[in-house]
Amino acid sequence: MAAADSPFSSTFRQRPWSRAVVHVLLIVGSLVFVFPVLWMLSTSLKPIEQTLTPDPVWLPRPIEWRNYAATIEYIPFLRYALNTVFVCTLATIGTTLSSALVAFSFTRLEWPGRNLLFGLTLATMMVPFPVVMVPLYSVYRTLGWIGTLKPLWVPTFFGSAFSIFLLRQFFMRIPKSLPEAMTLDGASEFRIFWQMYLPLSKAPLVVVAFFQLMYSWNDLLGPLLFLTDQSTYTLTLGLQAYQSQEGGTQWHYLMAASVMTTLPIVVLFFIVQRALFQGMSSTQSFEG
Repeated sequence: MAAADSPFSSTFRQRPWSRAVVHVLLIVGSLVFVFPVLWMLSTSLKPIEQTLTPDPVWLPRPIEWRNYAATIEYIPFLRYALNTVFVCTLATIGTTLSSALVAFSFTRLEWPGRNLLFGLTLATMMVPFPVVMVPLYSVYRTLGWIGTLKPLWVPTFFGSAFSIFLLRQFFMRIPKSLPEAMTLDGASEFRIFWQMYLPLSKAPLVVVAFFQLMYSWNDLLGPLLFLTDQSTYTLTLGLQAYQSQEGGTQWHYLMAASVMTTLPIVVLFFIVQRALFQGMSSTQSFEG
């Protein structure tokens, strides 16, 4: 159905006032989600006494821009940020490459039990992390990884069930005539994967990479479980650990750190949003 013939377009033509109602509802709904962000930004610019008043102070007086510089001294923010970037980079690379390889195997290669194993892979998405965290802790303790960053990125090189499913569904829409033509030219399966499937799958690969990056950036339970040395803390665990320092929480510093933690993901989303939307809605055929 074309966009011009959609039910929403028909409703807007018949009732012009409905467009204004929809916009008002969207604005009100967006404020509900934006309010915590605005409050976080406001608190990050307040003096400490204004963060503890019984009556909320909406606009800081005066605006304390130096809170951001003081935060880096109050919290080892740069160390936490470097740890987080390290984990996120390796986890993103690991999940994207390994999931693409597994999805290619489920799509392109014929081997016994392929469909059964794919079903089992999907079934793992229904298993919550708290169910397996005790066995995982035992495995990582045996390997001597507790207290290091390895438990946060090494497992990503074994793929992600959701990412495998997403990429497999996209790979299945690539016409079989394309890899068959490369096969006739003597190309190996890995060459077909590297030179055909990956270049044609840039949009879903961006989706997989962004989702993994966002998950690793915001993950708290994993670092809380596996990290024991403060020098290896990530941003989420580091901010949580500083909520009760010096007899009380320095909320203006923590909110400033939260703003600096959130800002990179927001900026990255606006940079890759077009590729994200294309990857999530890529249902067009490659033929024609």
